[in-house]
Amino acid sequence: MKKDFIIQKVQIIFFIPFIIFISVFADLFSPALVFMMAGAYIPINGIHFDALVNSNILLNSLPYTRNEIVAAKYIGALVYMLLSITAAGITLVLFNYNYSIADIAIAVGLSLILIAMVFPLFYLLNPAYLGAVILISLAIMAAIMPSIIQYIVHNVTEFTDFLSSLSTATIYLSGAIISVSFFMISWLISLYIYKNKVF
Repeated sequence: MKKDFIIQKVQIIFFIPFIIFISVFADLFSPALVFMMAGAYIPINGIHFDALVNSNILLNSLPYTRNEIVAAKYIGALVYMLLSITAAGITLVLFNYNYSIADIAIAVGLSLILIAMVFPLFYLLNPAYLGAVILISLAIMAAIMPSIIQYIVHNVTEFTDFLSSLSTATIYLSGAIISVSFFMISWLISLYIYKNKVF
């Protein structure tokens, strides 16, 4: 995790302009998606940088188990995600952009799911272009997701009626359970892949 902290100091130089850019164009995006993009930025960039410089060769030469290496990556992702979302919240306040606690809660859940999907891919696939593809996909998703949600709300009435019948607490609790479950399953998958990977 100390290595990740040193790497992330460099990433912050790019993170701040990234958040300012999102804030300037925040009216085009849902607040939850703005927070999600911020929350996923540093964890995904960090693991992408690790893969590009092949830091796993160095890590596996040190007195750490592969369990500890994967655990440090996932715990670090949680820490940097929360710090990034906090920084994004402060930046949006400075730009007079309103958001709610619900937006942050949704963003945390979406960020956990996104990280859960991406991390095993970095351990499994060639990372050369994966980071760029993911960031572009995030931008596209941020642009089209509001339209998709609006379409579902207006055309898939059975689903929206079912959600309307649930209490707010039930919806958020279900979302939290789903996102945390995705994250933990991803952790186990990454550990399995990493343990069997040859460097």
